[in-house]
Amino acid sequence: MTPPRPELPPGQRDLLSLRQSIDNIDAALVHMLAERFKFTQEVGWVKATSGLPASDPARESVQIARLRALAEESHLDPAFAEKFLNFIVAEVIHHHEQIASTGAVPVPVPDPAVDPGSAR
Repeated sequence: MTPPRPELPPGQRDLLSLRQSIDNIDAALVHMLAERFKFTQEVGWVKATSGLPASDPARESVQIARLRALAEESHLDPAFAEKFLNFIVAEVIHHHEQIASTGAVPVPVPDPAVDPGSAR
């Protein structure tokens, strides 16, 4: 039989609940980004085998405008949404360049400072 847990004060209980919701959203974001990168890597292969450049500034401009509009509709700072997309696009372009030059997607190397278990 497990001993009863002491009741948390209302503020801490609320904070714990809110943080759990944030943790769940963070997990969903990571999974969504992983799925997105699976598709962008496929795009990289298509570009590489078709002789297309890694970057597509016209597409990127359309995506930025679309994301800024979505951000505004969602009451999120459009400048933040643009910075976030630019960060992702820069990584995607890096992958596309790697695919074009080596035929392989860069494999992430675990950082022991972030994940101490990765140093094994």
